[in-house]
Amino acid sequence: MPRNYSRLGAAAAVVIAVLVSACTAGSPATSQPAPTASSAPAGPPPVSIAGYYAQRLSWQPCDKGFECARLYVPFDYSRPAGPRFSLPVVKLPAADPASRVGALVINPGGPGGSGVEYALGARSGEFTQEVLNRFDIVGFDPRGVGGSLPAVRCMTGPQLDTYFAVNGDPANAAQLATVVSESKLYAAECARNAAALLPYMGTVNAAKDMDVLRAALGENALTYLGKSYGTYLGASYAQQFPTKVRALVLDGAVDPKASGLQLDVTQAAGFESAFGQFAAWCAGQQGCPLGNSASGAVAKVAGLLSAATAHPLTNLLGDGQPANGAMLQTGIAAALYARPEWPLLKSALSGAFGGDGTILVELADSLLERNPNGTYSNLADAELSVDCVDRAWPRTVSAFAAAAAAAAKAAPLFGASNVWGSLPCAYWPVQPAVLNIRAAGAPPILVVGDLHDPATPYRWAVNLSRDLASGVLLGWNGEGHTSYFQGSSCVDSTVDSYLISLHVPRSGTVCP
Repeated sequence: MPRNYSRLGAAAAVVIAVLVSACTAGSPATSQPAPTASSAPAGPPPVSIAGYYAQRLSWQPCDKGFECARLYVPFDYSRPAGPRFSLPVVKLPAADPASRVGALVINPGGPGGSGVEYALGARSGEFTQEVLNRFDIVGFDPRGVGGSLPAVRCMTGPQLDTYFAVNGDPANAAQLATVVSESKLYAAECARNAAALLPYMGTVNAAKDMDVLRAALGENALTYLGKSYGTYLGASYAQQFPTKVRALVLDGAVDPKASGLQLDVTQAAGFESAFGQFAAWCAGQQGCPLGNSASGAVAKVAGLLSAATAHPLTNLLGDGQPANGAMLQTGIAAALYARPEWPLLKSALSGAFGGDGTILVELADSLLERNPNGTYSNLADAELSVDCVDRAWPRTVSAFAAAAAAAAKAAPLFGASNVWGSLPCAYWPVQPAVLNIRAAGAPPILVVGDLHDPATPYRWAVNLSRDLASGVLLGWNGEGHTSYFQGSSCVDSTVDSYLISLHVPRSGTVCP
């Protein structure tokens, strides 16, 4: 089924990087659940806002030097005595306690990405050593996500298999009817299985939770690094708590003013551009299966996807997943998140043109967080639960069809499917609550954008930096999704200096 893989955030690049080594070793990658604290929050559950803010985290050792805890937050901040979430929190203490600045709260994106899993990778290529020395790295699973209790669960594994395998570029009325029926089913299953949670899943509430976490960490002001969707979470925090900001790094910005369909269309164009860059690189490699023309490469892959929709390729994983057009497309998108995955994509496409879609299905499964046993994390359920209430969406199929047609012109490979992937929001049982982002009164906020980011185009970073009253823009002339610790010493040193010393670069600086 069409889906918005382009919003999955920096977490996706981490998942695919793991898959690269797994495929190289000749074995499928598996999604291992991250350890979370088994202990409940200290003391009885709060019944007032003051009580939530008075919580102190009861840290317990976990996973080789990390510490884990849980935090209570209310479903509804206007009714703090009502139901509540228990959120897992993980911390890697600063490596140099004598020079410790404080806690750095992080979010990898999504929405639906696990901040706990992101933090657990802190020592393996996510942060510079200087940041690890000076900050406690703190990750948490947002309300309804991952290890949150409760967590949003809508569809079963077999239902999701069917949903993700539906052709996202319907060519006739029958195919469109399938897209519509699957989208209606997704929204209905969420309404049936997660009705109590859906009204409270938006980013406005998640940002409130982050302020409760700040207080529980004993921090007077928040230091934060958010990637992809995490930039919207950070901007929402700054809007609601501008005087509680110490330093916010918003990397791979999401445009807060764009409508849902505008996001879909622009993101699809970003992936199309990334595919063009990949095709140009591939043309210079021995054995490239795409030929030496970017336009020809698009046509050739489009033909592959169309043929696989009619007659799925071989999938040697033995997991029952069809290597059809929808799954192959998602696998291609997965490998476009970061340039180091391009050789794997070249190999995967060579196999696919030879009739073997195994690697592309494996890439798709990893991006969608599908386990070999057919179960899924709740990434997709959480993503829709947040996306559908964070932005305005039309309620008619005709509006989506018009947007899909426009997107297909700008992005023949990814446009239509990226738009149709949001169709469940047309049937969502909860109305959106859109937040106007300005953050007046906040100190300088650093917005970072990659000039060639496939998932969050650079112009979104420009827009967000202008929307924020104190926004400062830092660009990177790189490739791949997000910029910090992605290969630019210029970006890394600038971000580190801001986080540690609050040194603000000149807005508009572009790192080579």
